[in-house]
Amino acid sequence: MRMLVAVGVISYLLPLTSYLFSSCAKMGSPDGGWFDDDPPQVVRTEPAERSIGVKTKKVAIYFDEFIKLEDATNKVIISPPQLEMPEIKAQGKKVVVELQDSLKPNTTYTIDFSDAISDNNEGNPLGSYAFTFSTGEQIDTFEVSGYVLDASNLEPIKGIMVGLYDDLADSAFKTKPMLRVSRTDSRGHFVVKGIAPGTYRAYALQDMDNDFHFGMRSEMLAFNHDTFSPSSKPDTRIDTIWRDSLHIDALRSVPYTHFLPDDITLLAFTHIQTDRYFLKTERKDPEKFSMYFTYGHPELPVIKGMNFEADSAFVIETDEKQDTIHYWLRDTMLVNQDTLRMEVSYMMTDTLGNLVSQTDTLEVLAKTPYEKRMKDKAKEIEKWQKEQEKKKKRDQPYDSIYPAELLKPKIDIPSAMLPDSKVIVEMPNPLVRCDTSAIHLYSQIDSLWYEASYEFSPISGTIRKFEISADWRPGIEYSLEIDSAAFENIYGQVSGKYKQGIKVKSLDELSTLTLNLSGVTDTVPLRVQLLNGSGAVVKEIIASNHVAHFDYIIPNKYYVSAYLDANNNGKWDTGSYDEDVQPEDVFFYNREIECKEKWDITKPWDLTGTPRFKQKPQAITKQKPEAEKKLKNRNADRAKKLGIEYNRDKYVKLEK
Repeated sequence: MRMLVAVGVISYLLPLTSYLFSSCAKMGSPDGGWFDDDPPQVVRTEPAERSIGVKTKKVAIYFDEFIKLEDATNKVIISPPQLEMPEIKAQGKKVVVELQDSLKPNTTYTIDFSDAISDNNEGNPLGSYAFTFSTGEQIDTFEVSGYVLDASNLEPIKGIMVGLYDDLADSAFKTKPMLRVSRTDSRGHFVVKGIAPGTYRAYALQDMDNDFHFGMRSEMLAFNHDTFSPSSKPDTRIDTIWRDSLHIDALRSVPYTHFLPDDITLLAFTHIQTDRYFLKTERKDPEKFSMYFTYGHPELPVIKGMNFEADSAFVIETDEKQDTIHYWLRDTMLVNQDTLRMEVSYMMTDTLGNLVSQTDTLEVLAKTPYEKRMKDKAKEIEKWQKEQEKKKKRDQPYDSIYPAELLKPKIDIPSAMLPDSKVIVEMPNPLVRCDTSAIHLYSQIDSLWYEASYEFSPISGTIRKFEISADWRPGIEYSLEIDSAAFENIYGQVSGKYKQGIKVKSLDELSTLTLNLSGVTDTVPLRVQLLNGSGAVVKEIIASNHVAHFDYIIPNKYYVSAYLDANNNGKWDTGSYDEDVQPEDVFFYNREIECKEKWDITKPWDLTGTPRFKQKPQAITKQKPEAEKKLKNRNADRAKKLGIEYNRDKYVKLEK
């Protein structure tokens, strides 16, 4: 049991000390005794900390109280990395680490416990603690630190491994285990300890096979060609001493050793998975079946029907990557057929990594059998007939013929229509006919309606999506009207009538934003994105002459990001280690921008003026930093109730 020692005014010391002794037996109890707010302390280690010439693979660390070890597998990092998992366990008042790998000669070993150790009863954290020893004649003491971010969005990456190499060849990352390792915390921050003088390169790796080098293309990684030599200098920092959770007692200047570099930034990415394998086929809807592959290929699968004629049987729809293929069945006889048996030939990756032709026999079953669909349809018709009978008995208008099912396009009109908005029309199935003369757009001017021009066009890369674009004038009201039978699908269904009013926002309701850009050249297209409070893209433009200008912004709070579109394909692209290609650069304006009605906002933005790990605003960062484990300091409130001011090591009588 730890005893709290009081020092202060002599006349106050004796009664206070007497009170503390009487309360000591009740430490931490609900009846008012003093809490144990102190962290566990290391009393001895075997071998001694910072020992040299060590030959044992077993380390024991003894504490002054019972302790617990939290998530040792992820939190405890050992350098150099251990290929065979070490045994790490808490035993009463000690932690035992037993290495399984052979010890390397003339090497500094660091066992970094991070914040994994705390006392058993109260959970007081020991704080960041690392044990060091050497198998040689000296201890290497340098440290380097920095951040690992997701290259696509600058999100901090938690738990990814960071390692150093003194072999500067590109091949080292694929053939040798890392020399020294660390792991990032919730802020993406890492510290690699126990480094010898020399020149190094840093890498990050989501090491899925635990071999401490890059070997699987599915592993997230980060690399660059920057080299560094660790160094240190004397420095001071300001520590805050808290009287309690709300009041600062003092600011103290503390000397410390500042290790450099401390701002290494690694941008992590995952390779595009080019290995092609067949995943599955499914038929959720009777009208179509789908095939899924791990990667696309320009040559679509060749299908030979075994219980149906496959020639001209399908309307084929693919996604942009062509790794998902939908086969719409043209013939209703095939739609009604529960099982489709077929022979499918497609390109796949063999064991040597080469694309070869593969042929499989597949049986594709409808999720809902034809018999059940017919029963459900009969129930629906019966329900409709009963409703018509009720109307007939009440002398209300009724139908005697069950209506044909209409084609129902999904028409997406923005709730806040802007002058640069578009109307999106999505069909539930492929069309055989589209009569654009049956689509009408009218604008209202001085209470009169006039026909307005528009364009109705398919969206590139799709077969079921279309867009309606027009010269939407600010503050003007429009009416979109579509005649019946304007659209007909491959099953003969036609669309019904449609009419919807559209009100375009006036310029007085909107804002503009202009960003004057610096820090990057204009040799590569820079795509600048306006983001909402959730980080989703609202608008995207290409900067021109170092200026990014956004018109027609709905008043709100926004954020801005940008990426260098090196190949000008309109999307962010990842990197490749084998081809020595970095992912395309991403930047964030590091503050919120508020746009108000009638405001024309202009701001400067130096894209490289702020370090990358400080750019993304916390409000739209998904990986939030976890709260650091802190000493609870509950005795401060206890002391205040007793009329004494508590500062962990002293008590002074409160002034009246």
